[in-house]
Amino acid sequence: MDDYLDHDDDFDDDEPEEEDEPTVPCPYCKRQIHEDSQRCPYCEQYISEEDAPASRKPWWIVAGVVVCLYIVFRWISG
Repeated sequence: MDDYLDHDDDFDDDEPEEEDEPTVPCPYCKRQIHEDSQRCPYCEQYISEEDAPASRKPWWIVAGVVVCLYIVFRWISG
């Protein structure tokens, strides 16, 4: 009877073992990722805005600054 119990423990060896680290669903693709991941390995989205690289400013902000500087320069030199 004890031999039967010993073999029963080996039955679960074929199943993949659970990982030790906790996982959470990705907020974008909903697949399970490590809890401390900065970026989803599946959809490649950054999990938080702090981890994402700095984005470029919209073109209209840059154009507005250039126009304002031009107006100020013309007003001072005028």
